Amino acid sequence: MEFEPSALPEVIVLRPKVHADERGYLIESFQAAEFAAAGLPIQFVQENTSHSRQGTLRGLHYQLQMAQGKIVRAVSGRIFDVAVDIRRSSPTFGRWVAVELSAEGGQQIWIPPGFAHGLYTLTPTATVVYRLTESYAPEWERSLRWDDPQLAITWPLVDGRPPLLSPRDAAAPPLAAAEVYA
Repeated sequence: MEFEPSALPEVIVLRPKVHADERGYLIESFQAAEFAAAGLPIQFVQENTSHSRQGTLRGLHYQLQMAQGKIVRAVSGRIFDVAVDIRRSSPTFGRWVAVELSAEGGQQIWIPPGFAHGLYTLTPTATVVYRLTESYAPEWERSLRWDDPQLAITWPLVDGRPPLLSPRDAAAPPLAAAEVYA
């Protein structure tokens, strides 16, 4: 597996070897020794699966306490996956990076604690699996506004249509008004 730092060096893109033949493919998505050697966690406490239809935007989410590190991968379809640095003391505070993840490519992304995370579904449907370093704590969950002009994320909206949002995500504050990490 290759571990490639993104434009935000703490956010890592994982590129596994894809073993393909006429039957299909096999991707080794986790190997503890390789993760440890790359400085990534090898212990996760929760795994979630989400399934979304095209045009769905989930995020930008984070937990103010019990901050979660996440390994994210698409197990069907394609997504546009975004990480935003929301550590006020960071030199990259307010900057974002995005990676397209697909089931066939097998790529994954490591989003460390201190970053907000969001994804947008590009294909008719997509299923995403998240491995988390901390448990879900709804009392600490926060969101950022997906279209905050300060962040200026260039979401690849299908046919330019507004995304499908949860009520909570639609009401999320911009970065300037959000509770963030020190």
